[in-house]
Order: sequence, then structure tokens, then C-alpha cells
Amino acid sequence: MEKVKILIVEDEILVAKDISNRLGKIGYDIIGTALSAKRALGFMEEHRSIDIILLDIILNGTLDGIELARIINEKYQIPFIFLTSHADQNLVARAKSVKPYAYILKPFNDRQLSVAIELALMNYSHGNSESDLLGTHDFDETDNQVMQIMDSLFLKKKHHFERVPLDEILFLQADSNYSVIYTKKESFVYSTVLKNIELQLPVDKFLRIHRSYVINVHKVKGYEGNTLFIGDKKIPVSKTYKHEVFKLFKTL
Repeated sequence: MEKVKILIVEDEILVAKDISNRLGKIGYDIIGTALSAKRALGFMEEHRSIDIILLDIILNGTLDGIELARIINEKYQIPFIFLTSHADQNLVARAKSVKPYAYILKPFNDRQLSVAIELALMNYSHGNSESDLLGTHDFDETDNQVMQIMDSLFLKKKHHFERVPLDEILFLQADSNYSVIYTKKESFVYSTVLKNIELQLPVDKFLRIHRSYVINVHKVKGYEGNTLFIGDKKIPVSKTYKHEVFKLFKTL
């Protein structure tokens, strides 16, 4: 598991430091703070693992935040969140044209910052942009989102998200209206049915073997009868899925 990596692009030093401190306390990894578009582009070249960019619309220099966002879309394909204390309609129209994934009006609190990151990840994973730039958004504490981006799931841990590579996931288990995602080192509990998470998983790697279990087929160490061995766990295969499961394993 890795912390979600964030780049802050903000030309007011005190504001940038405040945002960095807040995100660090929540549980995010701050790659750096850039005071200009030019420095932000340098960070993106140096760190190809940036997950999200917090981007002030008004920046000093030849490129403002909106022009920088165009470059991000064309060259880097990284989700970004616009930060601004300006809400005039001309600015909003320009901002919409570059399709931000979330938007925060200054000043904002920790809850608004967390919601914006969740919204940006959700929109990016679904291929959407944020159209209501001046609206307000909120999520219930139990409304956990499971999002696949590239080769990872972004899973919520307390108040932040962690990047979990798909190859690190062993299996998923249903427990009534809850679901548990088991990785090599820990587990993540979600208040949603297993089917909702299963829909986010690539079918070439994950397979349902029981009404209560979805497994990473590449993590099966062996089997005996109707039981699969994954890590140190024994996972049952139900009759409904038996044929589909065991045709994956060739018997010598």
C-alpha cells in the first residue's frame, strides 16, 4: 500500500504550507509545493507517480492555473482540483473548459478538502469532470467509494485514501451489507455489498467463486477438493461457480 501522492501548486507560500500541513495530518504524501506553473511542470517531470494536483487558478507568471491545467490534460493525464478565492462567471467559464475533477473555493476547511479529493478521484475513475464548479458537495461517512485508476484501487482508510495495487489484493469477502478487501498486509472494510466493488475489478484478474468471495486468481497457491488456498486462508468454492473456477487450473 502507498500513500496517495499530491502536488500543491499555489503561489502564496503561507497558503501552500497550510494546505501541505493539513494534508499531511490527514494521511497524504505531499510530493512538493510549486509556486509557479513552470516549477509545477518540473515536479511532474521529476515525479511520474503523482496521483492528484491541487491547483490554484490564479498564478504568477506567464501561465495561470487554467493554462497549466490544459498542459496537464494533454501531457500528464493527472486529476486536478482547482483552488480559488475568485468566483466570477468569466473565470468559471474558462475553468470549466479544461474539465477539472473538483473545485474548492477559499477559504476551506479540512472536511471540504477531503471531500474534494474524494470527488476528484471518483470523477477521474469514472471519466467525468466536475461541471457544477460553484456547488457544494458532501459525502456521508458511511458512503465509501471504491475507485480503480490504472493498475490500482484507491481505498479509504479513516479520512484519507491509499493506493493499493491490484496485485496486492488477495480476495474480497462479503459480510452481510459490508465487504472486506484483504491485501497482503491489511484489510479495508466498506459499507457496501460485494457486487458494487466487484464491478470495479478487472475480470481478467478477479473471479467470484462463492456468493461471499471474490478472489485474485493470480494469488491462488493451490487447492484441495472445493477449497482454494490463498495466502494463509482457505476459501470455499460453491457448486454454482465450481466449473468456472476449476477450468482455470489444468490437471496434469
